[in-house]
Amino acid sequence: MASSSGTTTSSGGSDLQGEMDQRKRRRMISNRESARRSRMRKQKHMDDLMTQLSQLRKENNQVAELSHRLHSLNEIIAVMKQPIDAGSGFAEEQYVGSDTEFGDEFINNSLSFLYACQPILASADMIMY
Repeated sequence: MASSSGTTTSSGGSDLQGEMDQRKRRRMISNRESARRSRMRKQKHMDDLMTQLSQLRKENNQVAELSHRLHSLNEIIAVMKQPIDAGSGFAEEQYVGSDTEFGDEFINNSLSFLYACQPILASADMIMY
């Protein structure tokens, strides 16, 4: 028994109200599940970004270490390219003008060349009177 306004009677109204409540509950559950899936996607994205950040930091540290090693090797090469008398306090003539086999071998030996440029360190306790 419908009224003139298009609504149903009280017995039909309770059925309509129950159906509206059921739709409202289903929509609420659906929204909760959608929000849960959205949070899960966001968490997975954050986890992926943190993994990527960790990997990039690791690679950056490796590059920095390689750069430091290269710099150290370049310093060693620069020291090896220095002439023997640079900073050693000895004139080159002392080695070249000696005409001894030792002097020629000393000049040609790259390891001796490297050691000739290194300072000799001693403490006062090492000197005996």
